[in-house]
Amino acid sequence: MSCVAVVTTTDSYDEARSIARALVERGLAACVQISEIESFYVWDDAVQNEKEYRIVLKTTAERYHAVESAIRDMHSYTLPAIYAVDLKHVYGPYAEWVRSNSAGEADPNRNPLR
Repeated sequence: MSCVAVVTTTDSYDEARSIARALVERGLAACVQISEIESFYVWDDAVQNEKEYRIVLKTTAERYHAVESAIRDMHSYTLPAIYAVDLKHVYGPYAEWVRSNSAGEADPNRNPLR
């Protein structure tokens, strides 16, 4: 089971937090980071420049389609960027933590940091 980082962006911090929390609570991602970024892109035949929030989550390649589906269901964009990057070299104990915390519905009794 290989680890991946799934990336998407939103235009609001609240939406980014909502997506992040839902993915972790559902056991689809082991952890999620949110960063404020500035984006330039073409939309409606014009160059746009906006503040966005990048969401990067760690999960497994096997969970990608479930993660993508969950993001699409929660996302406000017409065409959200959703893509995964293979994590080729991952510290073994961390990779195992990602796998065990991305296996499906979260176990409310587990301590994700131990």
